[in-house]
Amino acid sequence: MKKVVGLILALVLLLSLSILAAAEEAVPDMFANLVERLKANEPRRLVFTEGTDARILEAAARLKQEGIITPVLIGDPEAVKAAAADGGFDIEGLEIINPSQFADMDRLVEDFVTLRKGKATAEEAREMLLKANYFGTMLVKEGLADALLGGATYSTADTVRPALQLVKTRKGANIVSSCMILIRGEEKLAMGDCAINVSYTDKKDADGNVTLSAAQQVAEVAVETARTAKLFGIEPKIAMLSYSTNGSAAGEGPDLMREATKIVKETHPELACDGEMQFDAAFVPEVGQLKFPGSEVAGYANTFIFPEIQSGNIGYKIAQRLGGFMAIGPILQGLNAPINDLSRGCNAEEVYLMSIITAAQSID
Repeated sequence: MKKVVGLILALVLLLSLSILAAAEEAVPDMFANLVERLKANEPRRLVFTEGTDARILEAAARLKQEGIITPVLIGDPEAVKAAAADGGFDIEGLEIINPSQFADMDRLVEDFVTLRKGKATAEEAREMLLKANYFGTMLVKEGLADALLGGATYSTADTVRPALQLVKTRKGANIVSSCMILIRGEEKLAMGDCAINVSYTDKKDADGNVTLSAAQQVAEVAVETARTAKLFGIEPKIAMLSYSTNGSAAGEGPDLMREATKIVKETHPELACDGEMQFDAAFVPEVGQLKFPGSEVAGYANTFIFPEIQSGNIGYKIAQRLGGFMAIGPILQGLNAPINDLSRGCNAEEVYLMSIITAAQSID
């Protein structure tokens, strides 16, 4: 009996390893197009806010060697160099900036105060700019860097907050959202939003008039996620997910996704988008065409939009942990410049891949 159990466990382990290996083999192919785009342009200056972190230093050393991205490390130069030496990482020649010794800090402070429109005094601005996340974001805002990658040691909120306050949203975008890219072998999926928007409610002015409806926000997430999907060579087929398919159930959730679908179809008719639909209807052709006959998306979706963050976060992690998908992200969407967030549990390989994504976003 013990031998049988041992054999089963060994087979399960081998299967898991083969799934993960297939996902990892797909990564270089998927990123080849992004790397080629970077090679065709001047090296993008990418700010890393945590210059002493070993994972950041390992990725920065690799990027320096390849020459397609110019890393800019934030931190005390002596401390950064000592950390690199401890890890055996060659960062010779890379720019290291200590905010407290930045020569043009007075101008950054003045511009910071202007951007915050009276919400911060010069003294408060200077204090905030001594923090790597704010200082790095300001470098991007001032055009001294092309993009930023942070969050290896601090929360998503600490990455997003400075971005919203200083870089702000891109013209035509009303909210910031995120996308996760999932890879398993040759299969690639996009999911949004799994990290930023806790829920969607109507935004109103002082008189109670709706200025941006919840459905408009979900529709914007769908459009932005489709844009990100295309960056990875995914031709998006967007499923607006719910516990209902094509009117099979009533409720606020299905109504929200149904209305958001209508908005996407009206504003971006070039996108293949349908909903509301359950995940099985979105993913399994037999189920999709039975529950949603005639839909070009049902059963064939590769881009999934969740009704709120809870289901989105649970959904991508189920795909990652039970489905054997490699999860890359979150990739932030809607900002005026590429600023992305790392997981605090990330490794150097994930930092490297997110660096390529972030730099490539700056080309557009």
